[in-house]
Amino acid sequence: MKKNPDTNNLLVAFALSMLIFMSWQYFIETPRQQKEALVRKLNQKQDLQVKKEQENTPNKTIKTRSELLAESPRLPIKSDYLDGSLNLKGLRLDNVSLVKYRQNLNKDAPEVVIFSPAGDKEGYFAEFGFLSQDTALKLPNADTVWTADTQSIIPGKPVNLSWNNGDGIVFNIEISLDEKYMFSVAASAKNAKGEPVDLQTYAYLNRIYDAKSSSLHSIVHEGPIGVFDGILKEVAYSKFSDEKSKDHPFEAKSGWLGITDIYWLAAIIPQGEFAAKFSNYNSGGKEHFHAEYIDNNQGENKLRLFVGAKEMAILDAYSAKYNIPLFDHAVDLGMFDFLTKPILKMLTYFYELTGNFGIAILILTVIVKASMYPLANKSYRSMEQVKKLTPKMNDIRERYKDDKLKMNQEIMELYKREKVNPASGCLPMVLQIPVFFALYKVLSVALEMRHAPFFGWIHDLSAMDSTNIFTAFGLLNWNTPSFLHLGIFPIIMCVTMIIQQRQSPPPPDPTQAQIMKYMPFMMLFLFSSFAVGLLIYWSWSNVLSILQQWHIQRKYKQHTGK
Repeated sequence: MKKNPDTNNLLVAFALSMLIFMSWQYFIETPRQQKEALVRKLNQKQDLQVKKEQENTPNKTIKTRSELLAESPRLPIKSDYLDGSLNLKGLRLDNVSLVKYRQNLNKDAPEVVIFSPAGDKEGYFAEFGFLSQDTALKLPNADTVWTADTQSIIPGKPVNLSWNNGDGIVFNIEISLDEKYMFSVAASAKNAKGEPVDLQTYAYLNRIYDAKSSSLHSIVHEGPIGVFDGILKEVAYSKFSDEKSKDHPFEAKSGWLGITDIYWLAAIIPQGEFAAKFSNYNSGGKEHFHAEYIDNNQGENKLRLFVGAKEMAILDAYSAKYNIPLFDHAVDLGMFDFLTKPILKMLTYFYELTGNFGIAILILTVIVKASMYPLANKSYRSMEQVKKLTPKMNDIRERYKDDKLKMNQEIMELYKREKVNPASGCLPMVLQIPVFFALYKVLSVALEMRHAPFFGWIHDLSAMDSTNIFTAFGLLNWNTPSFLHLGIFPIIMCVTMIIQQRQSPPPPDPTQAQIMKYMPFMMLFLFSSFAVGLLIYWSWSNVLSILQQWHIQRKYKQHTGK
């Protein structure tokens, strides 16, 4: 029997339609539904927490951090890098400080505090827990008190925490700490009846933060940060002010998420596929920022939690050891990180050799100047040629003083005849600008520069020069306006710029010449509030340029006899 072509076409069309429908269902619709379900879980978990906090907030009295820490059973944390305790009620890591870092330059200053209890004005903590689709399953919550099998958390000795829900299910969370800043967490549950338990694990960071308190957020990212399938995501605190974009969900097969400060970081590093969300809410008149994740895997789940200082060497080591993608990007080195990171590594290397980051900056400056020496020589020779042509240029300006266009044409013709490039004198300075901005970024964000001393009155290379000419360098006790704060190194930078300027021929245009004449004084006021380490670099670079230019001028005069 001969088949009808229309029937065959109909069968083929039907088969293709079914294939398209099943592919759409499998690759698009099912993942979308799963993602929505995970986001709903995250929202429900956060809504329950917000409701609980809001119910308790009105009747709460203000308590000190010490009083809050004393309210619940705790497991002490002690290492050479971290100090604090784990709250056994709710299984919250809400008391962590950094042993090696102080809040200011005073010798007796308190340690830098990362995590604080929820009721504190700067509450900041990490919480671990379980979720389930089974609504009848009794899960641990914020009021659950866990039992620990040891008396403290110390490096290299895992702690097992357990809780029995009374229905034959025992929840277990094992926490271990390495020698520095990394916690490892393994969560599981065992049913006495032998039946599988429908569970997923979650973890989140919760932080009370006033985004307006930071003075560097315009140049340095602070707030939620993460890497999802190799893509860095940074969500500024200001992004949460818009109601339409207050939630930022993500889904990934690998990566990490957290909340970052300029120098400190708390980050959750899942060990498998996960869904995550950045969000915020208001409770008790305070803004809370959330970084939360749910593990997509069933059974025992593992994660890591980094709580510590953003030391580049440590971040790189963790990234290599645990295969954490772009973990070094927690340090906001900017769009020129390909230049900024090598400069930071060079400074760190020279610091290890000399024991002083100020000297490291001086050595870096010498290397930068040496790498540009051939180009600078050519540039300075060109400037000497321009200086030699000054009488001829003055004559042209006098002859064509009423015809600016003709005057400029004649000067350009003079340059061509004498084979002089007037712009070449600016090239060494232009090439140094990327280095300058890279060093500026390093001094602004690199923890290695924080509280790094030089000599004398310079106790912090990342801060402005503490001296002030308008207070007679400390002899007069009065508060000057910020624009009148002129320290010793800004003045040194200005003086070296003037000397360097006088070695060079003036610009051919009188207006430009006047602008350049006052440029050092403009830079003096502009750079007075910059990090003193940057001024040390610029001043030392000027001194090297002056010496180099003097040497070239001397050789040029010997060669020409003039």
